[in-house]
Amino acid sequence: MNAPTKNTSLVGMPHAVPGDLRELDEIPLKTGNRPYELAVFLVPGFSQVCLSSMIEPLRLANYLSTRNLFRWRLVSLTGKAVECASGISIGVNSDIESERRGLDAGGIPDAAIICSGDGIEDHCSAAVMALLRLYARRGAWLYGVGTGTWLLAKSRLLAGVRCTIHWPKIAALSETFDRLRIDDALFVRDGPIVTCAGGFAAFDMVVDIIEREFGSNLARAVCRHLTTDDRRDGAISQAAPPGLRLAGTSDKLIRAVRLMERNLEEPLLLEEIARTVMVSRRQIERLFHRYLSMTPHRYYLSLRLARARQLLNSTNLPILDIAIACGFESSSHFAKTCQEYFGKPPSALRGSHREPLSSHAREQRRS
Repeated sequence: MNAPTKNTSLVGMPHAVPGDLRELDEIPLKTGNRPYELAVFLVPGFSQVCLSSMIEPLRLANYLSTRNLFRWRLVSLTGKAVECASGISIGVNSDIESERRGLDAGGIPDAAIICSGDGIEDHCSAAVMALLRLYARRGAWLYGVGTGTWLLAKSRLLAGVRCTIHWPKIAALSETFDRLRIDDALFVRDGPIVTCAGGFAAFDMVVDIIEREFGSNLARAVCRHLTTDDRRDGAISQAAPPGLRLAGTSDKLIRAVRLMERNLEEPLLLEEIARTVMVSRRQIERLFHRYLSMTPHRYYLSLRLARARQLLNSTNLPILDIAIACGFESSSHFAKTCQEYFGKPPSALRGSHREPLSSHAREQRRS
């Protein structure tokens, strides 16, 4: 296997820096006068949108500063091209064995990024997890993007760490791995570990890297070049309910919805929710009717069933455990509600990619 190749040339580098970017010409390189280096590990089925959202801002940072501030390489398990979710194969520069040899020789990247999509449970090989742990031991920052968080959790690298993952996987992640502190956020940085929901949130995450390493002027220049005003804050929730995106939405309604989202296993009474957001029960009912065209009870039920469907689709949890995790008193009540809501029993909602619950997490749930 050939040694990892480096993208040391800058395609399309301008001959002169535009007037409003002249201050970028003075940006210093990192300690040691070298670029910030990233190893991007591609897992089959990754999102091409996600990969482009990460690499393009880095390329532009180099282009706009007329310097090689960032250098990256793409890595796969075997060194062969990796097929993304849309069926396009992407060539890579390195394989796991080359990465291991490079780390042993002191070639430690500043960051190692795991970029993955659906079906991540099928790609948690011992070799990949060993490489992630080796990156961590050698001091590289670790980034889980899309469903890459799952691989980090499987590698036992997220105990006690705040993290996020693409929203369809949030429920399965929390039920499969214990001691995780999961946020519904675009991206979360907790020490040297960063997790990201993927998609266009990968752009916000990488612009955050650019700003942190080389300053806000360069970060803003990259955003302007891509015709966006600025990156989004990582703490922003991934996906607000459609009704809450309407202009004029009440802050009190948003707070009520967030309370519901945080209390699915033990649903709150409507009176408790109203008291917490400091409105009357009648006001809460009017807000849900105005903005979401449904009762608070119906909306709360839809949240619990959405979580249940995620768990049915992506874990092997027993149906009774899923019922309890989503606030239902019995499996029969859960089955009846699923039939009414989805037109199918829970067993018919089982997915093909499911991760068994760890024995420790199962014992914790039963205790």
